[in-house]
Amino acid sequence: MIVQTRFVWLYVFLLAAASSSFDQPARIQAQLTAPGNFRVPKGFQAELIYTVPSEQGSWVNLTTDPQGRLITSDQYGKLYRLTITKDTVDSPKVEPINVKIGRAQGLLCAFDSLYVVAHAGDGMPAGLFRLRDTDSDDQYDSVEMLREFKGGGEHGPHAVILSPDKKSLYICAGNNTAIPNPQRSQVPRIWREDQLLPRLSDANGHNVGVKAPGGWVCKTDPDGETFELISMGYRNEYDIAFDPNGELFTYDADMEWDFGLPWYRPTRVCHVVPGSEYGWRNGSGKWPDYYPDSLPSVIDIGPGSPTGIAFGTGAKFPAKYQHALFISDWSYGVIHAVDMEPKGSTYIATSEPFCAAPALPVTDLVVNPVDGAIYFLIGGRRSQSAVYRISYLGSESTAPAQFRALTDLAKTRRALEANTHDLKKAWKNLNHSDRFIRFVARTNVELAPLSTWGQNVLDAELTDPQVILESTMAFARAGGELGDEIQNGIIDKLQQLQWPELNLGQRHHLLRNLGLTMMRMGTPTDKTIQTVKNLAKYFPVPPETEGSESLNRELSRLLIAAKHPAATSVTLELLQQAEAQHQQVHFALVLSVAKTGWTNEMREKYFQFFLDAANLHGGNSFSGYLKHIRSRSIETMPAEDKAQLADLLATQPTGKDPYADLKARPFVKKWAMKDLAFDREVDFSTRDLANGKKMFGVAQCYKCHRIQGQGGIAGPDLTPAGYRFSTHDLLETIIDPNKSISDQYQATIFQMEDGRTITGRVVNLNGDQYWVQPDMIKPNELVRLTVQEIEDMKPATVSVMPVGLLDNLTSEEILDLLAYLKSTAPTPADELGE
Repeated sequence: MIVQTRFVWLYVFLLAAASSSFDQPARIQAQLTAPGNFRVPKGFQAELIYTVPSEQGSWVNLTTDPQGRLITSDQYGKLYRLTITKDTVDSPKVEPINVKIGRAQGLLCAFDSLYVVAHAGDGMPAGLFRLRDTDSDDQYDSVEMLREFKGGGEHGPHAVILSPDKKSLYICAGNNTAIPNPQRSQVPRIWREDQLLPRLSDANGHNVGVKAPGGWVCKTDPDGETFELISMGYRNEYDIAFDPNGELFTYDADMEWDFGLPWYRPTRVCHVVPGSEYGWRNGSGKWPDYYPDSLPSVIDIGPGSPTGIAFGTGAKFPAKYQHALFISDWSYGVIHAVDMEPKGSTYIATSEPFCAAPALPVTDLVVNPVDGAIYFLIGGRRSQSAVYRISYLGSESTAPAQFRALTDLAKTRRALEANTHDLKKAWKNLNHSDRFIRFVARTNVELAPLSTWGQNVLDAELTDPQVILESTMAFARAGGELGDEIQNGIIDKLQQLQWPELNLGQRHHLLRNLGLTMMRMGTPTDKTIQTVKNLAKYFPVPPETEGSESLNRELSRLLIAAKHPAATSVTLELLQQAEAQHQQVHFALVLSVAKTGWTNEMREKYFQFFLDAANLHGGNSFSGYLKHIRSRSIETMPAEDKAQLADLLATQPTGKDPYADLKARPFVKKWAMKDLAFDREVDFSTRDLANGKKMFGVAQCYKCHRIQGQGGIAGPDLTPAGYRFSTHDLLETIIDPNKSISDQYQATIFQMEDGRTITGRVVNLNGDQYWVQPDMIKPNELVRLTVQEIEDMKPATVSVMPVGLLDNLTSEEILDLLAYLKSTAPTPADELGE
């Protein structure tokens, strides 16, 4: 149950007080002291502790010292210390830390020092610094740089935290920071881009040229002398946190400009196991999470801007929240509480909004061990900053709760992580049923010299399909170009595998291994090419087959790369049949490099897609990517084909109403719940799931919602909806989306001084500006508002989800749609355990 808590609104920035308008300061003060609409769970209280004056900057990082005082940093300036007591809760003592270092996005008090991960400025480079009080006057007076970092900005170096054994430091950084020359690495130093087909860089030029490893996590000693790379492949993880069992987690960023594209990856919580790779690559090259040389997330959250995270350990909260991982979303103004449950050797999770309000740019949070409360900051990008506290005043017990024990499978994984040189144990676990254990085992194999295990892959009588897959992947990744005979030896092993006998995870694995062989082991041999072409008999994978969408994506990629003569026509058919735009864009991208198998009629159909695609919508780079795909397609065409299609190629796309396809269907009825009171005993197993999936596209659901990893991300993921909600509740959320509005997706109503009313979700802040998204269907069309223009703002009571989406569907089609939604719920035999 979510209740409203009286709170101070900070929707108007203090810098607006500098306005020349005579009555501006009075109006700002009124908004600062008016009650707001923060939402926290029942029994919790949120308080404003300190409003940061503009001369102290915009605070983005937070830690506690041994006395329970808060230490924080301006994004572009000094460090500060806050002393809060019962007597000073409304007026804490705030003092600058007068040292020549600041601009911190990582702070930690440990080893009688204050560690600062700072960005470059004031003549100081970016790096890890240690501050000390050398004369015991309770003031830091010594600054020592322990390690310089190459990189900066908001994708630069970030958090520093203490290891569970309190002997080491862990540091994370975003993808604009080079790994700091680590002396050791638990990640095999064999990472590459691994793009089977040429990728496209970001259409707006973001991070062009930035390559793997992307964002990283390193471990170091208290003196910063020895660095060890722990994990890689993130986009921009701002913070990291250990649970009481010593398991490490992070909250990684999405690339919001990729909305609507097949390579978009939502913000997500990742389990940072040693040696892990999470597959970030630039532009269209991001790896899907089913690639077995990377790992999947614990939970996908959705669009947002991840900032500070912390476990509830030490909080005087009910047990549920002591165990939760609290993660901050700067863009959408939400602190989520993530509840993890063991699954195999890793975890799955659910999340709920813990503290939410419109335009709440949360930058960091900590649990203060002195009073057991959560303290959090808002600010960043020169926006107004403040410090808040969340306490529990309810009746439930807040006694320290026993944290869940590690599972036996987690202990098996941890044993492998602790014994990276035990090649025998690693080999034994290559066929383990748990994906994370297999990953760690293969990583340990790759860490060993190839001479100690490579010949065994080629010569041993391997019969277990999983051992064949893991060992040949390790060889392809670690072996490199060793000649045609060696490449053919790997292909011989893979030819032992029979497609019909493989499960979904093994099919993904086989396709990835063939791709890695083509990319890493030199020019593909005739045997390699023919082995790939032999898979054409399974292409396309029928839609009723588990994983058909992902398998068709990978088969199209492989067969086009191998120049199979029929691959172009089959891929074009898939493009035309695809119901969701991310599927269409994938097949269009693959076809853009296809040089064989074309006819003029096929090219006409292909280029007609780009005219129709003008009606598709996505993030800021969406239209640019489509233009680049089309341009690359034209570049690969023979001159005579270009001449024959000159008129079509010269035609410019024009957009239309995004709901045009839905509106083109005949109106059936203005459906209400009373009209669709389906019997509780309706047998959904007899419904037409293929038609239900089609209706999911017809009703425009794909534009905003993901299901089984496919679709948009403006709305919640509907994959678990079939088992989480009853048929009645599921139907009601579609017919009457205004009845219950999630905090995460609630819009804000802006009343402007000129009389306008603007409703939308706040997706970004910068100084005194709000960037508002009025239409979820058009996520790249934003409205910019300045503080000085805003008269008032309040949470909207109307959902951003349109009503009437089912009015052009028959009752039978609605039944099929509901059956499809119910059919997508995860099963115990999901891929994680394969």
